[in-house]
Amino acid sequence: MKQTFSSVLLKHYHETPEKIALTLLHAGEGDVPVSYGELVERSSAFSAALEAAGIQPGEVVILIQQHGLDLVNAYFGVILHGAIPSIMPFLTEKLLPERYRAGMKSLVSISKPAAIITYADFEDEVRSALIEGDSVRAVIVAEEVSGDALVDLEALGGLQRAPQDVVLLQHSSGSTGLQKGVALSHQAVFNQLASYQLALALQEEDVIVSWLPLYHDMGLIAGFLMPLLSGIPLVLMSPFDWVRAPYRLMQAVSKYKGTLSWLPNFAYNFCAKKVRDRHLADVDLSSWRAVINCSEPMRWDSQQAFLDRFQDFGFREEALATCYAMAENVFAVTQGGITAPVKYDDIDREIFQTEGKAVAAMDGKPSLRMVSAGKPIRNVEVKIVTAVGEALPERQVGEIALRSDCMLTGYFHREDITEEAFIDGWFLTGDYGYLADGEVYISGRKKDLIIVGGKNVYPQDIEEIVNGVPGVHPGRVVAFGVFNEDAGTEEVAVVAEIDDPADKDQVADAVRKAVAHGSAVVLRYVHLVDGQWLVKTSSGKIARSANKDKFLAEITPS
Repeated sequence: MKQTFSSVLLKHYHETPEKIALTLLHAGEGDVPVSYGELVERSSAFSAALEAAGIQPGEVVILIQQHGLDLVNAYFGVILHGAIPSIMPFLTEKLLPERYRAGMKSLVSISKPAAIITYADFEDEVRSALIEGDSVRAVIVAEEVSGDALVDLEALGGLQRAPQDVVLLQHSSGSTGLQKGVALSHQAVFNQLASYQLALALQEEDVIVSWLPLYHDMGLIAGFLMPLLSGIPLVLMSPFDWVRAPYRLMQAVSKYKGTLSWLPNFAYNFCAKKVRDRHLADVDLSSWRAVINCSEPMRWDSQQAFLDRFQDFGFREEALATCYAMAENVFAVTQGGITAPVKYDDIDREIFQTEGKAVAAMDGKPSLRMVSAGKPIRNVEVKIVTAVGEALPERQVGEIALRSDCMLTGYFHREDITEEAFIDGWFLTGDYGYLADGEVYISGRKKDLIIVGGKNVYPQDIEEIVNGVPGVHPGRVVAFGVFNEDAGTEEVAVVAEIDDPADKDQVADAVRKAVAHGSAVVLRYVHLVDGQWLVKTSSGKIARSANKDKFLAEITPS
């Protein structure tokens, strides 16, 4: 029998309708368990609403909803109908309204959705972004979808879809989370899940606990689709609850005996600094067999801070794990830390920056500690290439290229950039890194690289140094290059939010000294700002290019 999302969901529905598929957590409310029977029946109501609106299988439906049961039901309702869901972040105080509306218009113009599902109080906002001639034929209000609709489950359009058909769209993270739409087929997703479950040694006893937003590939695949399609229990928290009270993650892991979670690197620091002992009374984290660092450049000190903070509550060093992932490969490219400890590589900083080689650190010389992302998962090949696609030897830095059986069908309605992304069948990731003993090490994004007098400087390295300066708000730092026409090279600028504006001069001096001492560059610009200045992406990361534009618009460099 052909395997599609709908066929797998209905298999769970018929065979184990009472089994709890997921448990939804919301601050101030009781936990809500949802069985496979309830999931399919409630989702089918959204399928019926799409049918009534004349939406056809294979058409795109955008979901603009907050974390919760309605979003889960709407997502799978689109799937069961045979349409293609694409989740857009909901407008919050962290997103600039103007950028958000521009992103919505861009998404509609490129993905050409037939329908948008949202809430009654957001309907006017959605309709205001639509223009005459847009593809949208229906705006469906979630509150008006009747859960009493009778649906013939065996006649659902999703059962008529083929494994090679596109099943969902993911969008790479940007200032609104609405960059290139990554189209993925049923088969690509199932190929990924089969390989990744082996890499994780996933088993029926596992419990995945996630707070990650579903419009990002880490949250959507690892923290949502993988457990639900595989029959692994899922405990799903609100990302907004986590940001306000990160201790809720630890409490949820303890309560439900969670075994697997994924975190972006900043979350390790955030949890270590924000979680207080009074919130950890009776918390036991010994069930956690892997907390997987993913989606940002991984830092040894971030993981160490997490370990130091929570080891007294049962967290074990062997539970530290790493992963390199991207939407274009569905999710995981590599996985480390599951069957053996994560590897670290101490390399010479000067040679790395000037020659692009990862040479073992020498006594008395500045070094960098690189964190391995692990080895490629089954059916994924990785190589490091030059600008023209030639393979590089181990420990030589270049662009990471990959090929697999779980690659994207293409960037949706963007054949031009789809073709540019491949060279001889290999996908060019846009990330720099190197291989050592079969392990993949990530150094940074190609587009973010700063070249100062012939030295390659990764902004994440500068940001890590500045984050440690007293007076700087941790995690609220961005570094980028500003080209100097007279010098003919880039100079490094840092924008950082500080806790007390009265300390601005003292903190600026400390930032310059820290970077001069901890790196091979000298800062040209140090711009210290009050809270809320920095622009973030929809997934909570600092939006480097948007902040550079904002800096250049406000400051006239002298």
